[in-house]
Amino acid sequence: MREYAPLPLFPLAPAAHLPESDLLERVTLDDPAFSVLTDLTQVTPATIGPDRSIDHANAMMLERRVRLLFVVGGDRFVTGVITATDLLGEKPMRFVQERGGARSDILVSDIMTPFERMDAIDMQDVAQMRVGHIVATLKSVRRQHLVAADEGGRRVRGLFSTSRIAKQLGVDLTTSDIARTFAEIEAALSH
Repeated sequence: MREYAPLPLFPLAPAAHLPESDLLERVTLDDPAFSVLTDLTQVTPATIGPDRSIDHANAMMLERRVRLLFVVGGDRFVTGVITATDLLGEKPMRFVQERGGARSDILVSDIMTPFERMDAIDMQDVAQMRVGHIVATLKSVRRQHLVAADEGGRRVRGLFSTSRIAKQLGVDLTTSDIARTFAEIEAALSH
């Protein structure tokens, strides 16, 4: 077995700081769609079990700094997704009104979007797309996230997020902003 020498150590400076982890490359609407894809072969997906509380899901989202968790069963198959909008919107209140109980009793499985209602774009199509195509698709489906899959939909491969795209474009793309025209987005980019 090969031997390795230890590296020299030095004390950290009193004003040591962490690097900016959100530094993403700037893009334009004409850049390849891959430049705004969170590739799940390179990044560990944020997951949660269906039997966890929605309060736990919210805490996980805050900790991981994400707005979507893939819901996976014990077999590691995707059973659905839960988003920050699901947690902070009307779904929990409506669930309590319909079924009784308290918010703290609500499980992820109670308000997640189940697998059967999920759709995705094919990774082969993504290879031909531009960022503008992704923005247009998010606009047309009025969502904050778009799943990319391969193997005929049997493998979730990536995720497009309006918050990531907005950071990379340098514009504000909230849900209401997605419904705007490309002319408005391009005007915001030119400023």
